[in-house]
Amino acid sequence: MKKLLAEALGTMVLVLMGCGSAVFFGCETGSAQVLAVAFAFGLSVVAMAYAIGGISGCHINPAITLGVWLSKRMKGSEAISYMIAQCIGAIVGSGIIAVLTSTGSYGPSTATGANSFGDGQMVQALIAEIVFTFVFVLVVLGSTDSKKGAGNFAGLAIGLSLVLVHIVCIPITGTSVNPARSLGPALFAGGLPLEQLWLFIVAPMVGAALSAGVWKVLSCDKCEE
Repeated sequence: MKKLLAEALGTMVLVLMGCGSAVFFGCETGSAQVLAVAFAFGLSVVAMAYAIGGISGCHINPAITLGVWLSKRMKGSEAISYMIAQCIGAIVGSGIIAVLTSTGSYGPSTATGANSFGDGQMVQALIAEIVFTFVFVLVVLGSTDSKKGAGNFAGLAIGLSLVLVHIVCIPITGTSVNPARSLGPALFAGGLPLEQLWLFIVAPMVGAALSAGVWKVLSCDKCEE
């Protein structure tokens, strides 16, 4: 079961980050946005490979699962279950993007780097910060796990995942996923960022708590494989 959960989560992240970057930055041929979107998809795979590779192999793609099955490296029933989990994850990732785009546009930038969101965009900002903190912390927990982690490469996975999160979340809130990161600039900016600081403290903490719960299930050796 935990392998299927890992595949669903991995595919959700791939769709959320890759497609999310295309949605929020645009993807016109020949523009710099293409590079950002390409990095978002690539970094998604890097981050998830370190986070869940030791659990499910990090296929996060039915085509890869098909190839593994045809190579006789997994059973047919397991391959089908993987594909179903991947499709579910993709749907969830797309659903999160749909919610984000339907609850607001882009958050305003600040001269101090403070996080903030525009009028009527609180729900969008809250969802974004919870989800992206969840993803980031999940990578941290997965890559630094003593048994299933990435060892000396953990720092690379963590750093790249933070790049990935910023690619999609910057247009929404300026990206926090870190209460301390939001506190300092808000104190200097004052005004709206300081009034909205509560969200950038609460949302990352909620996302981190959710991530810890999920990783507890994924890393449980006594759980059903």
